[in-house]
Amino acid sequence: MDDRRKNYRAWDAEHNCQEPISPRDALPEDDLAFFLLDLVSQLDLTPFHQYYAQELRGQPPFDVTMMVTLLVYGYSVGVCSSRKIAGACERNLAFRAIVGDDPPDFRTVSDFRKIHLAAFRSLFLEVLRLAGALGMVKLGNLSTDGTKMGANASRHKAMSYGYMNKEITRLESEIDQLLQQAEQLDAEQDAALGSRRGDELPDELKRRQERLTKTQEAKARLEAEAPATAEEEQRRRDEDQARREAEGRQRRGKEPAPIDPTPDDKAQTNFTDPAAKIMKQNNKGFDYSYNAQAVVDGAEQVIVAAEATSAANDKQQAVPMAHAALANLNAAGIERPTEAGGLARPIVNTADTGYFSEKAIETLEKMGIDPHVATGRQKHHETSVEAEPAPPAAEASAEEKMRYKLRTATGKALYAARKHIVEPVFGQIKSVRGIRKFLLRGLEKVSAEWQLICLTHNLLKIWRRSCSAAVS
Repeated sequence: MDDRRKNYRAWDAEHNCQEPISPRDALPEDDLAFFLLDLVSQLDLTPFHQYYAQELRGQPPFDVTMMVTLLVYGYSVGVCSSRKIAGACERNLAFRAIVGDDPPDFRTVSDFRKIHLAAFRSLFLEVLRLAGALGMVKLGNLSTDGTKMGANASRHKAMSYGYMNKEITRLESEIDQLLQQAEQLDAEQDAALGSRRGDELPDELKRRQERLTKTQEAKARLEAEAPATAEEEQRRRDEDQARREAEGRQRRGKEPAPIDPTPDDKAQTNFTDPAAKIMKQNNKGFDYSYNAQAVVDGAEQVIVAAEATSAANDKQQAVPMAHAALANLNAAGIERPTEAGGLARPIVNTADTGYFSEKAIETLEKMGIDPHVATGRQKHHETSVEAEPAPPAAEASAEEKMRYKLRTATGKALYAARKHIVEPVFGQIKSVRGIRKFLLRGLEKVSAEWQLICLTHNLLKIWRRSCSAAVS
């Protein structure tokens, strides 16, 4: 038998465990951590500092620039949980490069994020301003889309409206029984136990009373939301009827039942995060989610507006997202393109059929937006050999005019660009970085977290651009 064996490189585990390692020496020179350490210190972090301006008591807090850099780096690499960030500060060399030998614990990270949620909007604008200064925002095609992001809410902590009515009846009955039992017990034990205040609640009674209160509050939320849902359904029916009348068509089938302004028995609300709604996912299933909206510039996939909504439908989001985009561009000092005469040129805005409504198109055009919104579902990679269409008549509906616009060569090219402008952005966030759900609860907090996620997307674009420039 041959006793020879392969020679291996020298390895001394004991020595390696004691060897001091410098992040600057071990990590690549253009590592994201070093890029953020240099960049964040140059950004305007005044909104973060203002919180501490009037509070001079207690121990000194962690440095604001360090904490912002830590959170931004964590979200950039898909480490969003405060506990995971704190763990990485002890084990990950890039995180150690940011925090040094005095890492914050998970509670400090969590509290910093909660305290400064409003400040992250200002930080989003700071990063957008930087991207604009670097020429990464051209405003040639702003594409709007949304994606369903999971909510921090359990499906097991929810209840339908129909079941709520049964649960309230059951709890009220049980509470009455417990009160009778408590009165009887008090009468029997009064002589033995002495005088009592009479306002103590048994644990079982207290637990049911709390559950009854939460159920009644949840029922009230559904009842408050029902009129808006009914109004939206009526608006949809009116639009469909107006479209049929304009096209000279009759309704097929039976007349729909009258709209009931009360909640449907199957309408649900969640006790963990009441603002989250059941939404259809890409896997054809349903889960509690938020609709994360983004407006992305076509030049280098920079996000210029990011908002979250609890509405599963995109129909009402076209105008608010356009308003948010224009406001952010103005705040970031990014000028709109101009015509030869110096007048502002309408900004092209592309969106899928979920955003189309005649009212939205009319409003967008008044805002100086050139909308290219699909009027019906289109198959991916669908090719057409039809000739250039004839322009519609002046009295044509907004839908007919939009359909014509998207059938022109220019319209086709602009709308087709959506596939490589906005859609990959959600893939980069959800698949590459692994951020598929929000950690915070409530629409306001979720919106702030979505802006934090989107500003880190923009920072990654700026970092990769700087790396490419350095190589070339």
